[in-house]
Amino acid sequence: MHAALQQLRISLTLHYRNKMALIYSYLFPLIFLLAFYVLYRYERVVLARHMGELLTVSVLGGACFGLPTTMVSERERGVWRRYRLAPIATSMLVLSVIAARYLILVTAGLLQLAVALAMGMPMPQHPFDLWIVFTFVSFAFIGLGLVMAMMADNVPAVQALGQCIFLPMLIIGGIAVPIATLPDWAQHLSQFFPGRYAVQALQACILGPGLGNTGFELLALVIIGTGGTIAGAKMFRWDAQQRFARRSGKAWVSVALMSWVVVGILAESRGYTPAAARSSEERPAPTTAATAPPPQPSVPAPSSPSASTQERSAIPPVLTLSEAEKKAASGGTTGAPGTSNPRATAPKNKPAAEAAPSEKPSAEKPPANSVTLPHPTPPSWQAVTVADIDRDLVFDRLPSDSGIVTPIARDEEEPDPDTADHLRFIQENLPSWQPGKVADPVQRVRNMLYVAAVPDVQQQPIERFAAQAVFYQLQQDIPKDQLIKVLYWIALHPTDGDDKAVGDLWALRFTSDPVDLEQTRERAAIYGVKLLGRLLGKLPHGGS
Repeated sequence: MHAALQQLRISLTLHYRNKMALIYSYLFPLIFLLAFYVLYRYERVVLARHMGELLTVSVLGGACFGLPTTMVSERERGVWRRYRLAPIATSMLVLSVIAARYLILVTAGLLQLAVALAMGMPMPQHPFDLWIVFTFVSFAFIGLGLVMAMMADNVPAVQALGQCIFLPMLIIGGIAVPIATLPDWAQHLSQFFPGRYAVQALQACILGPGLGNTGFELLALVIIGTGGTIAGAKMFRWDAQQRFARRSGKAWVSVALMSWVVVGILAESRGYTPAAARSSEERPAPTTAATAPPPQPSVPAPSSPSASTQERSAIPPVLTLSEAEKKAASGGTTGAPGTSNPRATAPKNKPAAEAAPSEKPSAEKPPANSVTLPHPTPPSWQAVTVADIDRDLVFDRLPSDSGIVTPIARDEEEPDPDTADHLRFIQENLPSWQPGKVADPVQRVRNMLYVAAVPDVQQQPIERFAAQAVFYQLQQDIPKDQLIKVLYWIALHPTDGDDKAVGDLWALRFTSDPVDLEQTRERAAIYGVKLLGRLLGKLPHGGS
């Protein structure tokens, strides 16, 4: 043990004397942090959406460049050949190198977190869980680094090999490019990359529920890390003269590759996709803060293999930022899915093939993707009564109008000149916007609410004022009694209808950037309840 600790000390000392290794371990992640800050500096929660990506970049840079660069440069200088003569087992030497690299990654991650916090990012929701997940991520990528160190004969080869892994991981692996923006083939391919699972597991601890929803991600990281560690140990080289191409045992590389393949096949077989990448028909209905029936004893539903599989596949791997944002914004509970709130209702999942194509449900069958309540619901929006609204909706647990989620500007609040110009354009063109003129009144209101929801999801400067324009236009276009019923119906059926109007927002001078449709539908439902509360006199008109 003493020898292993001495080796650990020597490994750390040599690392901190290696300028190139220090650049890859510390400076490289900070450059990414600065770049992300510049790109997303207008977000209300600074860097919070991207910290999982940045920590993954930190670990990936240390694995693809820092660890193999250090090991190969030491091997070229004959350091490892001298180690071989030391009275210590090879396994202890390798373990001490891995431990040293892990400590380096932890310090790099802490440095990145400290700088992000200094820039205004809030504290992670689950710091201890974050450390556990970070350890799993480090194990997976250290195994990858060992394989690279054994395959590369010199430092330039390490850099070339690292780029071949690093760049695809950034683009397709879900690290620098959101998976939801990738084409379908790339989303499926990303399931074979460890970066995807690293980002989602880390993000779950920063803004989501912690370790509770990261079971598959951690399993994937363990499988990939184990495969890389075994392959790296079997191909271990002491001398720079032992060229990889002329050595036996090169087939052990396939063990590392097979671990990626196994993870991808498992993900494909269980329908593993991130919430943002699902089609709207497959998404469960989000439970908003306003949808809260009185507590009722739960009755277990009849189980069937197909139903259980459907429910498992519909559960998002991490909570979206909206739940953490709500906590950061108002400090209160919002009835988020997955919490212990006994009044929060659970969404009812139905296969997409059974979803009704129209907003108008039949009296015999409840609409698809509706919120399940413990009592009969109105068969259609026309049948909604004030008693239904009073029984099924609450208005005192909504996100604050001055918060991060679904903000609404106060009547006396003035936008900046650029925002004011965009707002005037919206006010002038919203009455003639085609999705706001469709025949079905429920879809028409839903489309109009998207005009408020999309800038909220994208955190655009106009988000606070777009809601005002939408509320005004809805009250001009639709009679009050009809609008009240429609808004109640949308609150209970947030995933019905279609979201084609999101693609037509360019006509109102919104960007055509991809948007998370699940969050968009959720925000539209919350905005609908806020307008409903104003119409009924349950919420103040001038903002809260």
